[in-house]
Amino acid sequence: AYCDGQFGVKGRYVGVPTVIGAGGVERILEISLNADEQTMFDNSLTAVEGLIEDCIKLDPSLG
Repeated sequence: AYCDGQFGVKGRYVGVPTVIGAGGVERILEISLNADEQTMFDNSLTAVEGLIEDCIKLDPSLG
């Protein structure tokens, strides 16, 4: 789902708990993460950001 501040993420599509209805995403369920879960989530975001940067290097029009 597209995050606009949820889980501290802004402007990115991220795999987060989401309620889906007939019209698509209805809302994001912002659950509490323990320290280990937060670390794994942050590591995942860092990896995605790295992939985005690599894609932009290959094709600057993506940025």
